[in-house]
Amino acid sequence: MGLVVVTPPVREPVSVEEVKAQLRVDYADEDGLIAAYIGAARETLERLLWRAFITQTLALTLDAWPEGNAIRLPRPPLQVVSAVTWTDAVGAVHVLDAGTYAVDTTSEPGRVVLRAGQAWPGSALAPAAGVRVTYTAGYGDEADTVPEAIRQAIRLLAAHWFEHREAVSEAKALEEVPMGVWWLVEPLRAVRFE
Repeated sequence: MGLVVVTPPVREPVSVEEVKAQLRVDYADEDGLIAAYIGAARETLERLLWRAFITQTLALTLDAWPEGNAIRLPRPPLQVVSAVTWTDAVGAVHVLDAGTYAVDTTSEPGRVVLRAGQAWPGSALAPAAGVRVTYTAGYGDEADTVPEAIRQAIRLLAAHWFEHREAVSEAKALEEVPMGVWWLVEPLRAVRFE
């Protein structure tokens, strides 16, 4: 199974101004650095929680059709499936008719489920990544659609990295990322499957 971000989010769940307020910083000299920490914190927490926060397009590839009637789509919450395609053994790409399957956006993770009486295509697939599902996931397009616990964890993590710029320093003892980050987000971790 492979998963790639086709179209990343157009904004972050937390603004530079919000992290500056967390830090009690009132100058603009390091806004670019703070923005970079926010992006890194979001990406880290998305991987840790196995979720998408702000709307983004993802593509899941599989080497074979699933044994059952469903393809589970990582990084919930699922918004919509754009296409299910498959590549045959000679390299021709085919689009699976949308009438063949239903999209379940209420389950976590979301799923592509065969309709009654339908089956996955039976012809041989390409030797690798023969099945591709392109879909949109995330809580929404705006920062306020993301759960506040996730937003607070991003603020804490970005602020921690701003204040502790190296892993080890002679002047400071090595400090671990605040446990508050994990306590905020652990209940929101999506089920991960392989």
